[in-house]
Amino acid sequence: MKQLTKGFAIATVAATALGLSAMSSVAVADDHDMSDKTESTMESAAQATSDTWITSKVLASFAADAHVSVFDLDADTKEGVVTLTGEVNTSAERALAKLIAKGIDGVKDVDADGVTVAEE
Repeated sequence: MKQLTKGFAIATVAATALGLSAMSSVAVADDHDMSDKTESTMESAAQATSDTWITSKVLASFAADAHVSVFDLDADTKEGVVTLTGEVNTSAERALAKLIAKGIDGVKDVDADGVTVAEE
């Protein structure tokens, strides 16, 4: 009986050790996944902040330029791409708005297809 109890105890300890080992592997994997998710969330937040900054800077630059009507234009930025919408008086004003937006740090591209020209 002692032999059976001793064997059972050894098997229990071995099973517990294997179980703990497996659990620690899962915990490490979960920590790794959580780290990836945290990093991804931080990158998304940084991109959103950068996009918001770019949009603000584009609109402020329009307001500072006497040849572009900031009241008739809007800008939105996603992943560094600025999308302009609204109406301008001339094709030259549309081109200038696009040029101003392209000159902002962090802007990768400018889409002005949503800007209509009143004279046309």
